Amino acid sequence: MSILSVDGLCVNIGESRILRDVALEVRAREVVCLMGRNGVGKTTTLKAIMGLLPAQGRATLGGHPMQGWGPHVRSRRGIGYVPQGRDIFPGLTVLENLKLALVARGQRINGELDRILDLFPVLKPMLARKGGVLSGGQQQQLAIARALLTQPRVLMLDEPTEGIQPSIVDAIGNTLAALKAEGKVSILLVEQCVEFARAVADRFYVMQKGQIVAQGDMTALSDQVVRQHLSV
Repeated sequence: MSILSVDGLCVNIGESRILRDVALEVRAREVVCLMGRNGVGKTTTLKAIMGLLPAQGRATLGGHPMQGWGPHVRSRRGIGYVPQGRDIFPGLTVLENLKLALVARGQRINGELDRILDLFPVLKPMLARKGGVLSGGQQQQLAIARALLTQPRVLMLDEPTEGIQPSIVDAIGNTLAALKAEGKVSILLVEQCVEFARAVADRFYVMQKGQIVAQGDMTALSDQVVRQHLSV
């Protein structure tokens, strides 16, 4: 069953066409990796799905067309988004950052917060610390935890391992595996690290010049595909 689906997605910025008829889907209880070299349109794809950029084409969430839905509506309907740069609030504590996700959904602190902190145990002793003093990897985990508190149907992560130390990368990979095992959320992941993608994802799409040029189960992500479309 498709949870998120886009077809014929096109984005123009000025006179330049950034995305050209992108089609992809994320099914229930799976991790999908969107891959490609820098500047091919991966981040633009996530922003278009989130409604942050004007786009043409068809996009559905749980079978419902998202045309006319602003970013706040898409968030409330079930899309969680963690952009590059994490976008946490550095002047707020870890707990205050997390509470904002609950406020956004009109909820109070409940057992869901305890569940999310179990997924990110590194955050438990840091609840009173300002977000700005956390390491990059800790901020990334905070950003993912905050997005999960909105109880999304689809979680979109833009390069969550970029610039992160290996131990934190492993922790994020373990968390994604735990989320997949829970079966409550599907994940669309932008990632350039082939080893990480192979470890966590079920399927992949590869972009080049704003188009999907390869796709399949992770077993089809051959060394030839990596050399042709991903190697720098």
